[in-house]
Amino acid sequence: MADTPQGYFITLEGVEGSGKTTQVERLAGSLQASGRTVATTREPGGTRISDRIRAVVLDRENVEIHPHTEALLMCAARAQLVNEVIRPSLARGEVVICDRYSDSTFAYQGYGRGQDLATLRTLNHFATGGLVPDLTLLLDLPAEMGLERRLGPGSAATASNRMDRLDLAFHQRVAAGFHSLAQAEPDRWRVVDATLGIEDLAAAIWGITAQFLNIS
Repeated sequence: MADTPQGYFITLEGVEGSGKTTQVERLAGSLQASGRTVATTREPGGTRISDRIRAVVLDRENVEIHPHTEALLMCAARAQLVNEVIRPSLARGEVVICDRYSDSTFAYQGYGRGQDLATLRTLNHFATGGLVPDLTLLLDLPAEMGLERRLGPGSAATASNRMDRLDLAFHQRVAAGFHSLAQAEPDRWRVVDATLGIEDLAAAIWGITAQFLNIS
């Protein structure tokens, strides 16, 4: 019997409005066209239980959620997603693409909320069993531009969530946090200019991913 092909875990990170959801779909399509089996998912969410946690975390009415509660809920949703979806998909040799993962916890709850990074890393390791992405793409966009896309005129403002509505300074700390994380692990991270149009951004992401996976 042939060995199961190696699975790969790819994550897309970035501030609100950076285009991750659209680019996950584009990247998945390109990988499928190249013959790869692909699983796509998102954080928080991706399973029945994780989606219920997502609803609590992002509900605009839940303004009293404590930062510690927020971090624990994020890690709880991730634990379910890893064990129910990501690890089984990788074991089957699939390419898993996730819209956000643990780096968002470090950026949002760590750099954004000011919680201790070492504690967050311990919680995340417990939640994931130490599962780290093979490749992380940072869709780099100024925080103010991302918020304008999410909340500005012409946007679907009714779809905004509790995190979107935090102040600009918070989102700027998150953006700086992503850069710090990328600089600390340059072998895993690739930074992509998310001010590009959808097609140009998709092409840039595909170029990086195809090279990483040795797809000609």
